[in-house]
Amino acid sequence: MIALLFIIPSALATTTNPCPPEMAIIPAGTFTMGSDHSGLIEELSAEEVTVSSFCIDKYEVTNSQFVAFVKATGYVTVAERPLPKEQFPDLPDEQRLPGSLVFEMTKPGAKLLSWWHWTTGANWQHPFGSESAIAGKDNYPVVHIAYEDAVAYAQWAGKSLPTEAQWEYAARGGLDGATYAWGNQYSEKKANTWQGIFPFFNTKSDGYVGIAPVGSFPPNAYGLYDITGNVWEWTSDWYKSGHNDKTHSVNPTGPQQSFDPNKPTESALHVIKGGSYLCAPNYCSRFRPAARESQAPDTGTTHIGFRLVKNLTTERMKNEV
Repeated sequence: MIALLFIIPSALATTTNPCPPEMAIIPAGTFTMGSDHSGLIEELSAEEVTVSSFCIDKYEVTNSQFVAFVKATGYVTVAERPLPKEQFPDLPDEQRLPGSLVFEMTKPGAKLLSWWHWTTGANWQHPFGSESAIAGKDNYPVVHIAYEDAVAYAQWAGKSLPTEAQWEYAARGGLDGATYAWGNQYSEKKANTWQGIFPFFNTKSDGYVGIAPVGSFPPNAYGLYDITGNVWEWTSDWYKSGHNDKTHSVNPTGPQQSFDPNKPTESALHVIKGGSYLCAPNYCSRFRPAARESQAPDTGTTHIGFRLVKNLTTERMKNEV
């Protein structure tokens, strides 16, 4: 009898969780996507959406995981390549050197977005420029990842980027309609966000000024870590303001084309979710499952990473919905 008590749970686990190690199973269900109460028009209107079950990484992809990918494939990220001459024909060669956008804390009165600096030599291996490194930070989320970098890693890993609906449903952890991944009350101890006045004063009351190792904060009810804050995460959806076209949809995949009225000259933008360590109540405040932002696919920064999903069989998905 004692032996059976040990055998049965193991068998049940195999049956009920078809996910690879370090992935959580997200059960199929219907939830309210978006928000009517945030005051942000891009989250309107809250719509009922149904999602099939799927697997999702418990953690953001880390430096050590990305190292393994690069060693196996020889992949070179977008930030490690010179800016294409055909895309920037007027730039001299010295201004087309590889690099990426790096955040630097600034002083009161600074111009909007002046805290972002194009930094030659900045990439996933050198997050703050050529003199920086990721030694000793194996368990930190990889950053300076452009969309195509995340897709390349996903293909190698046999997974894919989540749709926005999958990501938001998983982030809510079953708390449909809640403001945050843990409930309705903001807590600086629940996620790696900015405390103080962005962008010039951080109290570090959550223990971190910058990025934190994955798993440093409590998981949501589905066992997902850092689904709020730390780094923004790519989704596969093109960006379009609002959710009015998703009403009662099943496994929506986003619009066919992107458009952000705040960035009218940019024709290709993907949805990123979750906020980052740079999100503060006085700026961004997008550390909520419903929150969303647009991002150019060819641009990585010091606060954008990703996690992946693994979709289950088509037959199973049909039976669920």
